[in-house]
Amino acid sequence: MILLRVLCSGLGMLNFLISSALLCLQIACQDAEFRETQSESIPVASSESLPHFLVEPEDVYIVKNKPVTLVCKAMPATQIYFKCNGEWVHQMNHVTEETVDKVTGLVVLQVRTDISRQQVEKMFGLEEYWCQCVAWSATGTTKSQKAFVRIAYLRKNFEQEPMGKEVPLDQEVLLHCRPPEGIPPANVEWLKNEELIDPIQDPNFYVTMDHNLIIKEARLSDTANYTCVAKNIVARRRSTTAAVTTYVDGSWTEWSKWSTCGAECTHWRNRECTEPAPRNGGKECDGIVLESENCTSDLCPQPSTVPADVALYTGVAAVAVCLTLLLVIVILVYRKKQQDFDSDVADSSILTTGFQPVNIKTPKQDNSHLLTIQPDLTSTSTYQGSFRSRQDISDKIPMTNSPLLDPLASERHAIRNGTAFSDTSTFMARLSMQTSTKSLLRDASNTAFGTFNFLGGRLTIPSRGISLLIPPEAIPRGKIYELYLTVHKKEDVRLPLAGSQTLLSPVVSCGPPGVLLTGPVILSIQHCAEGNLENWSIKLKKQSPQGNWEEVLHLGQEIPSNPYYCQLDGQMSHIFTETLGKYTLVGESLNTTAAKRLRLVLFAPGTCTSLEYSIRVYCLEDTQNALKEVMQLERHLGGQLLDEPKVLHFKDSYHNLRLSIHDIQRSLWTSKLLDSYQEIPFYHIWNGCQRNLHCTFSLERYSQ
Repeated sequence: MILLRVLCSGLGMLNFLISSALLCLQIACQDAEFRETQSESIPVASSESLPHFLVEPEDVYIVKNKPVTLVCKAMPATQIYFKCNGEWVHQMNHVTEETVDKVTGLVVLQVRTDISRQQVEKMFGLEEYWCQCVAWSATGTTKSQKAFVRIAYLRKNFEQEPMGKEVPLDQEVLLHCRPPEGIPPANVEWLKNEELIDPIQDPNFYVTMDHNLIIKEARLSDTANYTCVAKNIVARRRSTTAAVTTYVDGSWTEWSKWSTCGAECTHWRNRECTEPAPRNGGKECDGIVLESENCTSDLCPQPSTVPADVALYTGVAAVAVCLTLLLVIVILVYRKKQQDFDSDVADSSILTTGFQPVNIKTPKQDNSHLLTIQPDLTSTSTYQGSFRSRQDISDKIPMTNSPLLDPLASERHAIRNGTAFSDTSTFMARLSMQTSTKSLLRDASNTAFGTFNFLGGRLTIPSRGISLLIPPEAIPRGKIYELYLTVHKKEDVRLPLAGSQTLLSPVVSCGPPGVLLTGPVILSIQHCAEGNLENWSIKLKKQSPQGNWEEVLHLGQEIPSNPYYCQLDGQMSHIFTETLGKYTLVGESLNTTAAKRLRLVLFAPGTCTSLEYSIRVYCLEDTQNALKEVMQLERHLGGQLLDEPKVLHFKDSYHNLRLSIHDIQRSLWTSKLLDSYQEIPFYHIWNGCQRNLHCTFSLERYSQ
């Protein structure tokens, strides 16, 4: 019994011990699960994880010769190295900083390296230069993103520059601008009279994605100089300035009411060119200002007469008619007799003193002695000879051997058998009475005028190289014409040119248009075509009454029925025409050997009163008219001519004109320009429609 009881007690103790062990095991398992759950919700950094980049290298640009710095930062990391274009950067070129993160207690490494321009240029043309970081830890390696290193630049020349335009009111204007090539690409902004254009403040402006400027509706206030500016981190470039002119064509007001019938049984009405008035070179109104008509209404007073008065007036009228018929018969008989003695001359070389006869045909009678008689144009006697039209000439006139165009005088104007007006206002007042004449004479310095009869004469604009020769008999007998000769400014003429066309002469008007001529007059204008004329296609253009420019003659392709003829010599063109109007010469190069004759003219202030000094270099057509305009402009600016103008033959080669100054005393002066030269775009020179092309070199004196 005792043994059995002891055995049972031992079994109970064993059962207790097993139960206690099972309870401890259960508690231990629950504690392990709790710790595992806690470790999942709260991460704990470990030195055994892969490196994580806090800072990665970014794309950079090298400006000029200044090196750039790339930075990497990672944790946990034992080592960080740069790898550029697949090659490891030497350890000596690394700058390493080691810190400890306060939160995790892990090591943080930061590495920097410098990249020079020479390193990048070694890879030029192969591929882009790139670098990346590689970080190590006890677990493994991690690579950063690639950073590209590029050399920044901005070329000097715009791929496309804005060009000046003349547009009517409310029309859309598009100014093109393609900035120079650059890295990084240039940002573009537009300036209006040197002030930044903000399309947000002025919605009438819009800048496209291609950097073009659009003026939605041209206003008078939009008449200004526009400049395209391109800039990046390297430089800032300015395009040539484009002048935009918003013009307004004139329009008539309504006719006024008819006036009361006067004693002459006529009444009149008028209108004005003021709705709107022409502005900024717009067209004048076409038509007449004053209109009159006969009026036969009751308002017209009828003079009371007696039968005796009627008989008297009838007799006087009959006598007047008889005398008129008798006078006409006498004139016809006189002209018939004169024609029997006319020498059949087919050239205009005998029109002024010193002219030599050319291409003489057999006379109708044995009057050969009349051909040797030179007319005295200063006398009032009649000229005994006939002048035929230009199309009757069988051969061209040898202009180089004929004194057809005498050297132009320097006086106001040279007129033979004509009356010169000494007062411009007097002539303007007289022209205003002719309703068919437009107001062309705006500036007396570029205009000549005078009165001529059948004896003819010559009209010359001083110092412009332009003249109008009126031969005898070109004006009908019994007629007296008030003629004018005007050279137009380029900004006042809208002449459309296409392709490689260029303006070879000034635009000249002779008038008034519509006058009746019995023979051709000779308009002489300087031109700037150089070299063999076979390299050119030259055309004579004339403006129609509607304002359109029409080709009236193609030099070298003349036909006998053409009423126009033009002869060119070294620097002059002589135009034969029986129609007065507005003329100019337009040329188109047939090959790259065609050249324009230009002049380079230097101006500068007469005295230097500050630390700055500006030298202006003009590029002009080699004509007296272009030089005269610049001389007048510089006279107002106080500039003085530094040297004799230099002649330059500019070929159709699409190359810009590059100008630079040399032989400057470096100890006294330095140039303020960033570049050693300036360029004038080719198409600005070749087009010929840009007025007073020039560039300015600014010098700065060293302060003492």
